[in-house]
Amino acid sequence: MASSTSAPSPLALERGFVIASAITAIVLGIVALIWPGATLLTVALLFGAFLVVSGIFRLVIAFTSDNLGTGLRWLVGILGALVVVAGVFALANPLLSLEILAYVIAFGWIFDGVAAIAAGVRGESATPRWLAIVSGVISIIAGGVMLFLPALGIATLVLVGGWILIAIGIATFFSLPSKKAPAATTPVETSNA
Repeated sequence: MASSTSAPSPLALERGFVIASAITAIVLGIVALIWPGATLLTVALLFGAFLVVSGIFRLVIAFTSDNLGTGLRWLVGILGALVVVAGVFALANPLLSLEILAYVIAFGWIFDGVAAIAAGVRGESATPRWLAIVSGVISIIAGGVMLFLPALGIATLVLVGGWILIAIGIATFFSLPSKKAPAATTPVETSNA
């Protein structure tokens, strides 16, 4: 005699997903705090793998796209090959990969800060002018610190990221749906009088 099992309710699936997400965030945050070196190595390897996959994707586009002209096809193909090579180097030397990642973040923050200050000075920001200028200055300072102290900057990002993941996991538990299904509403009948 075979026993039949019913599929879990959508509410049970949603609760399970929320619980799994919260636990995963907390565990990853704790891992980042306890083993920052292993976390940094993982980040470096993922960065290298991303570069390889991204470069391969560009090469595929260069060879298969019908929408690109010859010059653009060559440009995308060469860029793809360079990105694959950079990814291979990053995988072969994870510490160099982290240093490159730190510089990318640093220059991104510096350029973002300059743009925010320029927008604030011209009055073209969505925030008050003074806030755009202050945030731009902070962004430039953070980019400068990352640029001149890349190892400290990346290590700090991992530690801050670990604490943020733990906080997100705990907050996710507070968003857990109730075990009771919402009361079903019955349609209201209208009378034609």
